[in-house]
Amino acid sequence: MEELLTLKELSRYLKISKPTLYKMVEKGRIPALKIANQWRFKKEDINRWVEKQRKN
Repeated sequence: MEELLTLKELSRYLKISKPTLYKMVEKGRIPALKIANQWRFKKEDINRWVEKQRKN
């Protein structure tokens, strides 16, 4: 099973504040899924997203 992160865990992982991360989720700027009214993030998807954010 894929590892899922909570908003709090992802905030720590990316070193982004929870309010900033929540705004990104609401605007669809970061891959997320909602389970029972709570945001969850597939770690694999987040790692891919981080790589795409890199500036060459």
